[in-house]
Amino acid sequence: MTRISAILFDKDGTLFDFQRSWAGWALDLLTELAQGNPARRAALASALGFDLCAARFRPDSPVVAGTTDDVVRRLLPHLPEWRAEALARHLTEASVAAPMVPAVALGPLLEGLAARGLVLGVATNDAEAPALAQLEAAGVRGAFDFIAGFDSGHGAKPGPGQVLAFAAATGRSPDEVLMVGDSRFDLAAGLAAGAATAGVLTGTARAEDLSDLAGVVLPDVGALPDYLDGIAAGRG
Repeated sequence: MTRISAILFDKDGTLFDFQRSWAGWALDLLTELAQGNPARRAALASALGFDLCAARFRPDSPVVAGTTDDVVRRLLPHLPEWRAEALARHLTEASVAAPMVPAVALGPLLEGLAARGLVLGVATNDAEAPALAQLEAAGVRGAFDFIAGFDSGHGAKPGPGQVLAFAAATGRSPDEVLMVGDSRFDLAAGLAAGAATAGVLTGTARAEDLSDLAGVVLPDVGALPDYLDGIAAGRG
């Protein structure tokens, strides 16, 4: 394996625990959009792949790996009073305030990775503005040399654009990059760019859902230092 000199993280489900960060937010959003209509609330939840009884996203939810535009397309048939642009703007603005829950203690982890000489980035299918706000609120925005959303001009995952842009922006070859994510979109993007890949289980996917695209599947991003040590020792 080429030496890893850069790590590109997905955001939701990777840096932040997906269900703990977004399930409560989704319940509030569905209640707001339904305007007191239980049938509409159920239809909207179904469109988002959200289990109202369990208050959890299903693994096949478009919210897990899709863009804001993907979510808007799913919701619009049930919201005839909304226009696509207005709904996209509303979702983006609402997501800025989502109470993100870090998957692990991110500050010490990112400081330790940077101390190894690694450059770090974030590539998300969320919009760039809420990504920046959420990373700032978590106190880790400054740890990253590159942050891109689906609307940052590099395309969205599973396309390779964000990974290639990260490599170019940090002066790395794509094969020096480790793409870390919780979804098949994340890993497919990494592979398409020629990067190494690592899956994590803090989203909705199981290990078996990711293993064919991942060089390794880890419980969470906190396991990265040991994994990198293993590579350095020839065990990776």
